[in-house]
Order: sequence, then structure tokens, then C-alpha cells
Amino acid sequence: MRLTISRRPRAQLDLIEIWTYIADDNEAAADRLLRRIDSTLHMLADTPLAGRARPELRPEIRSFPVGNYVIFYTAQPNAIDVVRVLSRYRDIGEEDMSVSS
Repeated sequence: MRLTISRRPRAQLDLIEIWTYIADDNEAAADRLLRRIDSTLHMLADTPLAGRARPELRPEIRSFPVGNYVIFYTAQPNAIDVVRVLSRYRDIGEEDMSVSS
């Protein structure tokens, strides 16, 4: 059974920032990346434990790479909750996974 995909406001903002950054050079490439991220989210909704556990960030956080970006999410009973989508080149810490995001 496929879970629902829930995106936190900060994750939504991350996706907008990613699209804008890439679209400055190539809108078609930005669109392709967001479609790839969306496709990956649907795969994670089918197999929520596919991502790597990230206890150093928060006990329940998992991550899954998509190109140069990483989806950070939690697997809930009925949904995957997308917390952030960040560049894999960033130094990502616990503060980036704020529960209020």
C-alpha cells in the first residue's frame, strides 16, 4: 500500500529554491529534476524504509539521494513526511532538521 506524501513548508521552500537556482540557467533541467524528485518520493511512498537511517540528525530521519540533492524524510504509519530537500554538498547538521520546519 502506497503511503501519502506530506511535504513540510520548509521542504516546499527547498524545492522552490532548487528549481529557481537551476532554472536561472535551464528551466527544462529544473523541471526534469523536480520530476525526478517527485518520482523518488513516490518510490519512497511504496518502500519507505529504502532510505538510509540518519540518527545523527534525528532518530527518525531517513535520507535518499537524487542527483546532487538529498531528500530527508520520516516514515509515518500512513505517510512519508518530507522534512527537507538539500544539496548533497552542504554540511548538514541536526539544526537543519528542526521539528518546527
